[in-house]
Amino acid sequence: QVQLVESGGGLVQPGGSLTLSCAASGTISSISIMGWYRQDPGKERELVATITSGGLTTYLDSVKGRFTISRDNAKKMVFLQMNSLKPEDTGVYYCNYRTPLLPKYDYWGQGTQVTVPS
Repeated sequence: QVQLVESGGGLVQPGGSLTLSCAASGTISSISIMGWYRQDPGKERELVATITSGGLTTYLDSVKGRFTISRDNAKKMVFLQMNSLKPEDTGVYYCNYRTPLLPKYDYWGQGTQVTVPS
């Protein structure tokens, strides 16, 4: 069982920055993928960024160059540094942990709200 707790959301003006943190508890596999997803009301949840336990990253095209995902395997944490925020970045940001190999696990945090007013 893995529990994920996000923090760091809030209200920020366009062009501002925020750093989201996600703390995992429980047993973390040595081969895992952690990521951030976001969801706006009425829209589907979308992948923002992922990072493997080896440090490989992927990003949503619209956040490339502005967001940076990182993780601290020893502390079982993942971070999302968000710069140059735009109103379209508004949403609930969810932390995700999953294992690509058997046994497969897929866990979600409760989400943290990020609001960038237009």
